Amino acid sequence: MKFPTPRGPLSSSLFDLLQQPTGTETVDDGTFSDLAANTVVINSDVLNNEDLQLTLFCLYELHYSGLDGSDERWEWNPGLIAARHKLEDAFEHSLRVIVDLPALDAATSDGVASVLFDLAATDTGPSMSRYVAKKATLEQLQEFLIHKSVYQLKEADPHTWAIPRLTGRPKAAMVEIQADEYGGGREDRMHSALFARTMRGLGLDDTYGTYIDMVPALTLASTNMMSLFGLNRRLRGAIVGHLAAYEMTSSHPNQLYGNGFRRHGFDKDVTWYFDEHVEADAVHEQIAGRDLAGGLFETEPDQLKNIYFGATAALALDALSTARTMSAWESGTTSLRCALSVGIP
Repeated sequence: MKFPTPRGPLSSSLFDLLQQPTGTETVDDGTFSDLAANTVVINSDVLNNEDLQLTLFCLYELHYSGLDGSDERWEWNPGLIAARHKLEDAFEHSLRVIVDLPALDAATSDGVASVLFDLAATDTGPSMSRYVAKKATLEQLQEFLIHKSVYQLKEADPHTWAIPRLTGRPKAAMVEIQADEYGGGREDRMHSALFARTMRGLGLDDTYGTYIDMVPALTLASTNMMSLFGLNRRLRGAIVGHLAAYEMTSSHPNQLYGNGFRRHGFDKDVTWYFDEHVEADAVHEQIAGRDLAGGLFETEPDQLKNIYFGATAALALDALSTARTMSAWESGTTSLRCALSVGIP
């Protein structure tokens, strides 16, 4: 990914650092680490902090495709990892504040699945899918895709970190779900490739990271949450719960999303991504609820709280992001940080 534009002193300091050569030494002068600590102290609204969320996103990106021109040895630099932990601690705390965990009284894998299905069925705010199906303009469809592109162009990757952290039944379930996400071994059927096709159909650039400068902190926070859960073994239950919630809230909304694009005359080449998820996720939600999340509970009962945390955090942050976008659209303004200049094909 190309380096994005800094959004404050913290991201500016990080980008300056990442464009320097490094070995395995720590960050010598402590400037970035000190800025990270100070940013956490002076900012109470971590989820909406543009500088912090962009910085965290780029620190995580070092573990994915990397940043163009940055020495790849920065990935495991002890100083950067220590600074990232400071940001992660504040981020995780903010996520735990916004969730309301259900009672931890499930006794079986089916019991865990039942709780998760109940959570997913709870209406927590305005419906993005219904709006897209019935009201969204072509420009709003483009914005919708730009928000989603931050995750969708690398769909499944954050959840895949969980595979080596699981065993037995939940591991097999995770692999089954992820195999479908990656197209069953066919590059053209990878869900990230299908989403890229949809973007191109609406005249958008499908290069990963193209629109990072345009998306707000909350959009970055949604992807950062997945990386936080996936990259920290202690939160393996949270990444499992997160995936379960995603799968359980995907099938019907994607049907409505596809309808919204069809309403504007787009054909199956554009709607393939959404249509694929209608069928696949109807199956995935059962696997994710009973075999993945429920299976992890039976294997490691002490992960139940984290399973519920991951699921409720996914739903809560999605509700906040949706409310922000819908508020902008209903007031006639862009939901992006700046208006999109790309024309409609």
